[in-house]
Amino acid sequence: MQLNPWALASVALVMLATAYFAVRAALSATATGDFRLARRMVRSRRNASAISGEYLCAASFLGVAGLVLKDGADALWFPIGFTAGFLALVIFVAAPLRRSGAYTIPDFLEARLNSPSLRRVSSFFVLALGIVYLVPQLQGVGLALRTILPGAQPWWGPVVVVVLIVAHVLWGGMRAATLVQAFQHWIKLFALAIPTFVLCAVFLGSGGAGSSGELGAQAPPEFSGETTVTVGTDVTLRVGEPTVVHELDGDRPGPTMWLPGVDHSVSEGQRLLFPPGSAVPVVTDAALDNASWLRPTEDADELWWTYSVMVATFLGTMGLPHVLARFYTNPDGRAARRTTVQVLLLLGLFYLFPILLGSLARLYAPRLLVTGETDAAVLQVPSAMVSGMAGQIIVAVVAAGAFSAFVSTSSGLIESVAGLVSADLLTNQARDFRIAVIVVASLAAAAAAMLPLDDIAHTVGLAFALAASTFCPVLLLGIWWRKLTDLGAMLGMLVGGAGVLTAVGFSVAGLVLGEPMPWFVTQPALLTVPAALLTAVIVSLATSHRIRGDVDVVMLELHAPDRLGFLRDRRGPGSADTRRDTAGRHRRG
Repeated sequence: MQLNPWALASVALVMLATAYFAVRAALSATATGDFRLARRMVRSRRNASAISGEYLCAASFLGVAGLVLKDGADALWFPIGFTAGFLALVIFVAAPLRRSGAYTIPDFLEARLNSPSLRRVSSFFVLALGIVYLVPQLQGVGLALRTILPGAQPWWGPVVVVVLIVAHVLWGGMRAATLVQAFQHWIKLFALAIPTFVLCAVFLGSGGAGSSGELGAQAPPEFSGETTVTVGTDVTLRVGEPTVVHELDGDRPGPTMWLPGVDHSVSEGQRLLFPPGSAVPVVTDAALDNASWLRPTEDADELWWTYSVMVATFLGTMGLPHVLARFYTNPDGRAARRTTVQVLLLLGLFYLFPILLGSLARLYAPRLLVTGETDAAVLQVPSAMVSGMAGQIIVAVVAAGAFSAFVSTSSGLIESVAGLVSADLLTNQARDFRIAVIVVASLAAAAAAMLPLDDIAHTVGLAFALAASTFCPVLLLGIWWRKLTDLGAMLGMLVGGAGVLTAVGFSVAGLVLGEPMPWFVTQPALLTVPAALLTAVIVSLATSHRIRGDVDVVMLELHAPDRLGFLRDRRGPGSADTRRDTAGRHRRG
């Protein structure tokens, strides 16, 4: 890859626009409610754009296309799950959660179950979830920056983005975050949509076949000409047919015959030369040929892993604190429901484009299957399909959207986690919120620089598994089951959370040691979610004497229609100015 000045300029433009909106919002952010709740007066349409903006993270912008490039049909469950999670959210959680009048998940649990201990446990898991979710975002920044700026150190991207995020969150708080994230959603959408239309036109103009063959062919993709590939990370490769490879940096730089059924380890920075017509080797967890790429897997372990991904993504959205915090900025439950429906439409449209780009990358950028950097597919396929300045300009458009994805999601996560830290661990003043923002951002940046890079979507999938195993069960039971007790909720969260965090630890150890891990370690939701749910139910039934006496009143507040006037905003992270009657303040749309 060569230096792309157009991409650097587009990224700088996105950063400047983000800073401008943050400063603009800061001029009108005069109260604590502006920093934390945006005065609970965000309109549905803008709030839907803001939710989509911070939800469409590096896993959506880069990771989905990378998984489609590697896994084909099996990768489609990620965008389906990321979208379908909001359907469950609108049906079961959105309106009752807004009617609770709380601001954070710990606020809701304390209000529903009247347990300060439960609040502290849930606060710990919000912090853990925030860090697990932030790390792949910041690692994605480093990958994108190395793609458009060869020679960049891995820590450059996280540091630059964290500085920008801290600045605009400190200046404007939730009002700035809402404006910036709504703006960046549309940047991300058009940054993928326009290049996808252009590249699909190029594909159709070429007769429906890429440089590596046709997707409908049974054989694996091939290198059309002599190709030298520099491996970007330590990988283990395999081939589907005997392949001649020149290992240019090995002890014997001459040709070597790679045989099927044998794993070939290649170190970071090593160069491999492939003659014309050579089959493309792939990393061990990728589809070996196009025939298997087009069909869902039949391997038992991979099927269980896919089911676990479905559970994590379908249910994890209900437990993401930075997404749920958005619903507290709606005036009422009806507005929260309307916002969620609009988010479903926006997400469904967006995910069409990374799927198409991942398929095109299989045709035109097969070298990514060798380097192990498949997450860079959307940034490299434009230059592989369109040569010269036109290709660089398309890459620049995509790069602008990629950095918007990093900034918007990371800012929402940092804002929500820092708000919890300042409210539960400090004295809940504006100064404490600013301190928490700096501390959380610094911890995430340090972890991103030190931990090994895995597929971004897989790492984000672990964050969804943690949300699905801790907050989803207690939210569902707390909203819809009057017999839930504080002890049942606490033990359910501990069982589910401990299981996922243990799996995260083993996954990191596997990456460091280069050892493969079983499916229930790389994605444990299929085991941890039922364990958490059953624990919460069984313990609650065994401790029924702990059910609070006014539980019927609390349930009425959660489920009564808004027009009956039961909605009350609780004092908590916000200040007195957030405790107001919002009826009639919300304009439709």
